[in-house]
Amino acid sequence: MPSASRSPANATGDVRNDLRERRAERAWSQGDLAEKLGVSRQTINAIETEKYDPSLELAFRIAKLFKARVEDVFKP
Repeated sequence: MPSASRSPANATGDVRNDLRERRAERAWSQGDLAEKLGVSRQTINAIETEKYDPSLELAFRIAKLFKARVEDVFKP
């Protein structure tokens, strides 16, 4: 049963991210980032809008691409 504390904007849980800002700093489109990570543009959009939490593997790949720690990109 879904938790009552979850907001509709973040239906997957309480994980926040700054992926959109990191991507914008590099002037990458969602498509550019998706290509670099081997996922679809829709996946990037869903992560950025916090409708989807990436797998642990994808979260590590994202952090590595941005030369950051996973916990710097994704925060509870």
